[in-house]
Amino acid sequence: MANRSLAFDETLYAYLVNVGGREPEVAARLRAATAGMATAGMQISADQGNLMAFLVELLGVQRAVEVGTFTGYSALRMALALPAGGSLICCDVSDEFTQVGRPFWEEAGIAGLIDLRLAPAADTLQAMIDAGAAGTIDLMFIDADKPNYDIYYEQALILVRAGGLILVDNVLWSGAVADQSDQRESTQVIRALNAKIRDDERVSMAMLGIGDGLTMVRKRG
Repeated sequence: MANRSLAFDETLYAYLVNVGGREPEVAARLRAATAGMATAGMQISADQGNLMAFLVELLGVQRAVEVGTFTGYSALRMALALPAGGSLICCDVSDEFTQVGRPFWEEAGIAGLIDLRLAPAADTLQAMIDAGAAGTIDLMFIDADKPNYDIYYEQALILVRAGGLILVDNVLWSGAVADQSDQRESTQVIRALNAKIRDDERVSMAMLGIGDGLTMVRKRG
């Protein structure tokens, strides 16, 4: 038994990745391709990918939305877990970054399930709301520009159905959220949203220490 989460050294973390989930080989190669980029820190971890794929399968997600796609690893993991007829809308502003993942989507046979929309995510989400998509999304993953996190969260609460799931990434922000001397804009926004979600009676929630911190939010009916 343990009264707090373990700290992982490289050996134990490698064990967790190798034994703790079933990362598809094509996903591992996309993760490796991203690792060589200067912006590789924006990539979610393999164990977080395992969890997200598991949640998609567990909840029987038919319609998902991702806010912030980067090179497409998280999109690949979620799309591979979708059932027949499932779909994933990916919101991003970078054609350069998303181009990295598209060949891997094609190879994995899930490119047809992904609707990539290159535009500011808040505009894309608002257009979905205006088009009548409120309450139709099973799962939304938020992992984009931090200053707009609260906007994305409120839009997610409109789009996600009752009982649906919102995943908010980077909620620990490399530990900066607990350091009150850190008053950077992004840190303040994440810190404020964390407190807001904790106190939000519209949802049930649990923050996990996986990756850079992941909060799971279930929209109440």
